[in-house]
Amino acid sequence: MTDHPTTSSETALASARRTLQIESQGILDLSARLDDGFARVVAMLLACRGRVVVSGIGKTGHIARKIAATLASTGTPAFFVHAAEAVHGDLGMITRDDVLIAISYSGSGQELLTILPVVRRMGAGLVAITGNPQSELAQLADIHLDASVAQEACPLNLAPTASTTTALALGDALAVACLEARGFGPQDFARSHPGGALGRRLLTHVRNVMREGDALPVVALDTPVSQALEVMSAKGMGMTVVCDPRHHPVGIFTDGDLRRLIARYGDIRSLTVEAGMTRSPRSINPDALAVEAARQMDELRLNHMLVLDADGALLGALHMHDLMAAKVV
Repeated sequence: MTDHPTTSSETALASARRTLQIESQGILDLSARLDDGFARVVAMLLACRGRVVVSGIGKTGHIARKIAATLASTGTPAFFVHAAEAVHGDLGMITRDDVLIAISYSGSGQELLTILPVVRRMGAGLVAITGNPQSELAQLADIHLDASVAQEACPLNLAPTASTTTALALGDALAVACLEARGFGPQDFARSHPGGALGRRLLTHVRNVMREGDALPVVALDTPVSQALEVMSAKGMGMTVVCDPRHHPVGIFTDGDLRRLIARYGDIRSLTVEAGMTRSPRSINPDALAVEAARQMDELRLNHMLVLDADGALLGALHMHDLMAAKVV
């Protein structure tokens, strides 16, 4: 090993392509090798009354952690247990209602071989993912999934590369098969990811982002334009809602309406908002998704939209900037 290694662009690209070719071939071989054992594992996971526990050590431990996270975020309750920690107390996290997925390419990881008999005595389900169907781990499991590869991408055939990629892909395949069987949809995914972009889009409703109460600019039909401008400036929405005595909107008065009034009359000091307001403004239900409000506003080229209750009374108002701040657009 040299102290100051160098390489050419051609050499680096050739290495990358060779690595990706080897790893992609490993996944293709895995796909061709899948049999009824895979379907039986999916059935076991779907029938699990507890949680799916995924365990490994070393590089496969990192893969096991990611598989557990993918299962958990797609509708299959799961968590990761480090095999070395399991033999020192964390085994108590596993119950008879769980299913353990043990991952070891050699199938001879001592930590996993130590905990498997204990888990079997509990009555939990056992699934092994190894690269050696004849290994002790494979033989101890209820179901074994063969994740073997012809070679590692590492030129020394030592560092786990193609084998870990294949194990990860197999875990993804299990998660997606369970997801599809459960009918797991976008709303379910959003509930598992409330902080992500999809979660915001599918869980944020109009009532969560609308302006209401004292933040809402409201005037009456006979309000002078000069007074309406004061309300608009104070509330900062670029418009004011015009309501009747029952608090039902009859229009909105916007910056654009003001410009049109000035162009038409010149002197507007004696005018009320009724003379220039936009009648029958667009509205939406407070329980509608904010992303739907954004879609309508974008299609109609609106900066504002009112929020009304079932009786047509004013509840609030939306500004496109509010929707952008909520990151639903």
